[in-house]
Amino acid sequence: MSAADPSGEGRRRVDITSRTTLYEGRYRLVEYVFSFDSATGRGLITGARREVFERGDSAAALIHDVERDVIILAEQFRIATHARGPGYMLEAMAGSLEPGEDPEDCIRREMMEEVGYRAGELKLVARVFASPGASSERMFLFYAPVKTSDLIDPQASGLAAEAEDIRRVELSRKAFLRRVRLAQIEDAKLMTLGLWLLSSPRRGAPAGPGPKTGR
Repeated sequence: MSAADPSGEGRRRVDITSRTTLYEGRYRLVEYVFSFDSATGRGLITGARREVFERGDSAAALIHDVERDVIILAEQFRIATHARGPGYMLEAMAGSLEPGEDPEDCIRREMMEEVGYRAGELKLVARVFASPGASSERMFLFYAPVKTSDLIDPQASGLAAEAEDIRRVELSRKAFLRRVRLAQIEDAKLMTLGLWLLSSPRRGAPAGPGPKTGR
C-alpha cells in the first residue's frame, strides 16, 4: 500500500504486515503492525505497532436559526468525559454515519432525531480526523442554517432505544461566540465550527433587528 506524499516529491511507501482485531463490540480495537517511509528522510521505519480505535465516520452540524440569530446546541451526558471533565457536554449536534450513508443524509436524520429540526441548506465547513494518533474516525463538519418554523418536533431528545437523552439548548450568536473567544467550549467539533463562525461575523445574520435569545 502506498500513501501520497504531500511534498509532491514522489510517493511514500506504507506496508501493512498484519491487522488483528483485539476487541469488537459497539466499536472495534485493531492492532496494526506496519512499516513506512520516514517523513524526515531517515529511510524505512519497520516493525511499528499501534492499536487503532475504529468507530466509523461521523458528522456534526452547527445549527443556526437565522431568523432569531440563535445557535442550536445539544447537551448530553458523556461517560468518557466524566472522570476528567464536565460529564454533561454542550456540543454541536452530531451522529455516526450508517454503512454507505452520505454525511449530509446523516445530518438530516440526526437533526430530526436529536433536536427536532428539519435541515435545509447544508454547507460543509471541514472534514477532519478526530484523533489521528489513535482513531480512524473522520468527522464531517457542517453549518446548518434553519428557520424557526423548521423546528418540527420540539420534544425530540434522541433515540430511547440507544439510551440517548439530549437536551436542546439555545444561545444567541453573541453569547455563543463569547464562549468561543473565551475558550469555554470543550467539544472539539463545536469549537472548530465556532471559530469558523467567528471568522464570518455576518454569516446568516438577519437583515434587521430582531428578537434575541440569550443565556
